[in-house]
Amino acid sequence: MAPRPDRDLERTYTRTQFVEKLRRLADALEEGRPFTIQVAGERLRIPADAVFNVEHERQGGDDELEFQLRWRSAGDATA
Repeated sequence: MAPRPDRDLERTYTRTQFVEKLRRLADALEEGRPFTIQVAGERLRIPADAVFNVEHERQGGDDELEFQLRWRSAGDATA
């Protein structure tokens, strides 16, 4: 399998789209199953044993809250 290029992007969704994605993620987490999502044309499969964390940043009067999922990609020894 060819190595996948690094990427760092941010995607903005409508409230309805965001709620739908969060609901699907919550259902998958609750049921202990993997979650699949497509972001900017790339399909991602997040395994049920992914690590979850919440990050809060504040800078220049702006606050940012990120829900993060971290996992090692299958077959990727450098992830």
